[in-house]
Amino acid sequence: MEKKLTKKTLNKSFHNWYYGNLTCFSQEHMQTFGYLCSMLPIVEELYPKKEDQENAMKTYTAFFNTEPQIGSVIVGITAGLEEARASGAEDVDDETINGLRAGLMGPLAGIGDSLIVGTVIPILLGVAMGMSTGGSPLGAIFYIIVWNLFAYFGMKFLYFKGYELGGKAVDFLVGDQGKALRESITMLGGIVIGAVAATWVSIKTSFEMTATGAKEPFLELQKTLDGVYPGFLTAAFVLFCWYLLTKRKMSPIKVMLLLVVIAFIGVLIGFFNPGLTY
Repeated sequence: MEKKLTKKTLNKSFHNWYYGNLTCFSQEHMQTFGYLCSMLPIVEELYPKKEDQENAMKTYTAFFNTEPQIGSVIVGITAGLEEARASGAEDVDDETINGLRAGLMGPLAGIGDSLIVGTVIPILLGVAMGMSTGGSPLGAIFYIIVWNLFAYFGMKFLYFKGYELGGKAVDFLVGDQGKALRESITMLGGIVIGAVAATWVSIKTSFEMTATGAKEPFLELQKTLDGVYPGFLTAAFVLFCWYLLTKRKMSPIKVMLLLVVIAFIGVLIGFFNPGLTY
């Protein structure tokens, strides 16, 4: 007998994931319990008997962890698979569902971390910081509203697309179209991050050279650099931090401490002026 999930149940399942994907989060279980919460309405509707519900829920006790926003598609796909299993599909069992979950959670976590955490959030924060000039609260309001709208409707779209398309949704996310989309968004993110760095990071030097007896210095390093490459020191320090973080695998805290040491020594020897470096 074919069973069909109602829109109300699917919405409840999605909201359980949206609000509770980190429920009882721990290093041992990660998002396992959040996944259980999201699948509970699905199982309760498909299996009237308590015993059948318990057996079905055992499928989702396996370890699970992914990027919550992009990972919504996995929850949607498994909702569709559970519906097919309850309808009598012989090729859908515990092993099929858990195999799909385990196979997708890693790749989609990588995609989600690069797109959402590494690109979308920095873009929104960059715009918000620009709007916060002079202490304006508009930047914070913009970020709170836009991020929550983007997260909610983006996750809902992916959840229901996963439910509707099943395995076809995977082809898009990890296929050529998905790859082209990720590369485009990453490029846009790089441009925005570069603009944010140029706008909010300003490093200048007070180094001067003056001949004996002369009243005016014959070399002002900052003016010379500005004439050749405006913002050279800023660009150099940004690239230096990128090198330490990506190539040397230093933690952000260590990089910040190193910058404090460099600034302290630079001020002591007169290379930096505290009023010019921030």
